[in-house]
Amino acid sequence: MRKIIYTLALAVTFWSCKTGSTSGDAKSKTVDVNINLVDVKDDKVLVTVTPPAIKTDEVIYSIPKTVPGTYSTDNYGKYSDGFKAFDTKGNELTVKRIDDNSWSISNAKTLKKITYLVGDTFDTEKGTGFGNDDVFSPAGTNINAGVNFMVNTHGFVGYFQDKLDVPYKVTITHPETLWGATSMTDEDASKTSDVFTTSRYAILVENPIMYSKPDYTTFNVNGMDILIAVYSPTGKFTAESITPEMKTMMTAQKNFLGKINSTKKYTVILYLSSLAKDDAHGFGALEHPTVTTVVLPESMPKEKLVESMKDVVSHEFFHIVTPLTIHSKEIQYFDYNAPKMSEHLWMYEGVTEYFANLFQINQGLIDEAEFYTRIADKIEQAKGLNDTMSFTVMSKNVLEQPYKDQYLNVYQKGALIGMCIDIIIREKSNGERGILDLMHKLSNEYGIEKPFNDDELFAKITQLTYPEVGEFLNKYVAGTTPIPYDVYLAKVGVTKSTEKKASPVFLKGQTPYISVDKQTKEIAVRSDIEPNAFFKNLNLKGGDILVSINDKPYSLANIYDLIGESENWKENDPITVKIKRAGKEETIKGTVKLPYEESETFKATDASKDKLKNAWLKG
Repeated sequence: MRKIIYTLALAVTFWSCKTGSTSGDAKSKTVDVNINLVDVKDDKVLVTVTPPAIKTDEVIYSIPKTVPGTYSTDNYGKYSDGFKAFDTKGNELTVKRIDDNSWSISNAKTLKKITYLVGDTFDTEKGTGFGNDDVFSPAGTNINAGVNFMVNTHGFVGYFQDKLDVPYKVTITHPETLWGATSMTDEDASKTSDVFTTSRYAILVENPIMYSKPDYTTFNVNGMDILIAVYSPTGKFTAESITPEMKTMMTAQKNFLGKINSTKKYTVILYLSSLAKDDAHGFGALEHPTVTTVVLPESMPKEKLVESMKDVVSHEFFHIVTPLTIHSKEIQYFDYNAPKMSEHLWMYEGVTEYFANLFQINQGLIDEAEFYTRIADKIEQAKGLNDTMSFTVMSKNVLEQPYKDQYLNVYQKGALIGMCIDIIIREKSNGERGILDLMHKLSNEYGIEKPFNDDELFAKITQLTYPEVGEFLNKYVAGTTPIPYDVYLAKVGVTKSTEKKASPVFLKGQTPYISVDKQTKEIAVRSDIEPNAFFKNLNLKGGDILVSINDKPYSLANIYDLIGESENWKENDPITVKIKRAGKEETIKGTVKLPYEESETFKATDASKDKLKNAWLKG
């Protein structure tokens, strides 16, 4: 979710080949929606909804408070206003706004249509999308008339009470110059309108659409059609420019999953932010059954952008396994305005994050040293969170404090839980099986349309594996005992080690040595943090403004370039830094002195365990 690039995950449900009919009696059972992306006024979009037949005197229409995968309360309805309801004669019906997300309509038996205006969430973001009231950008909406529309459908379309399972027909009118990237099939041949049908609301929510000038590539990987669509405000990046790396990664993922995955179509939507005040600032991704939506800053260097894409998309793609195939009733029957959370985030997010790293060593994309470094980093980051909090209790209550602040641990300790279970299964099966085999068995036992009961999962996993796995789950996942990672890694001949390695010049962990003045966009050396060897060697002081380095000017607009390029600096490279100190410009010439730190990692030291270790890493 949040590394430096934040990733989010979890999605719900479940697709069907059945679509809603609009003829005869079936039409009265369909929710018809029109979203007008042509006549945008005051940065708002008109939505018109024609309901199915209403048989009650009153009906409630709601836009989601929370959607799967965000683990936050976002109140999407508060971005809508001007809500009106009309009868068959065009007369307005009485409407009462119940809360941010719901409206009550009187005389509902005569209801013909409702209309309302939707504003976008990108305009309201204040920072990163975390730690404040911002909507996480990949789950948000954008309205940039004639240029770009990020149509996360839950931000535009709601549902009538007790009618979540009726078909939806959504017509989107759009400028002819814009094209909609989505995994849904457009049923209209027109150049200015698209028609999408889904068998129920949950499927519509899981199918975002991005409208922009057409920029996409398509390719096939082992029977799966993949679409990569990109919006880059200045044209700095194109879909074609990132496709080779995406194809390599997704081919490796398909090979790793083997028979578990049968998805026929997958779409990656990439929105690149200009970092303007009214643009997206919450970077990362949100996955859906056949789509991943990614938001990143356009100012990133190509290498960093591709690396971040590989990071977030690989994680999101593995959600195909869980929770999209394997999930509890809380997810199958998700309540968008009074959600009940599942207690198994260790599996939905943790195992998914573990796979996102394991497949890379398994498929030869990284070496053992890099894999062990990643494991060590996760152990270190997990230490900074509450290691004695029950993971199942945290998951069940993740929308509330104090559990909400521990959510990050699903990507740290959650992944390590997956690793330990994998090692236990490998040890007990003499290397023949691992956690991927367990997930395959669970997908056969349950599946897209067959959820499990939350309180029965541990027993089922124990039945499908070994008593030791059940003991681990009850003691370390449901229980409050910290996991002794060394014990489990020793089973595959891997033990603790230390290494001295160069650290980032401008970052200490997640803490930057520099800051940005949002008014002037200038980059300055922070005075409230002890400078590292790089700053000391060049006699850079707190408050110094970095004007240029090696004759290249830097500011907020290209700060990601600065950070990315600094990672290629070598010890003793010549460097010229132009600064502004106390209002006067100075030029400092010197050499690069990299900061070094001792860090924990792991190494394979017991050759007698090589067979088991190789089975674990290579499968």
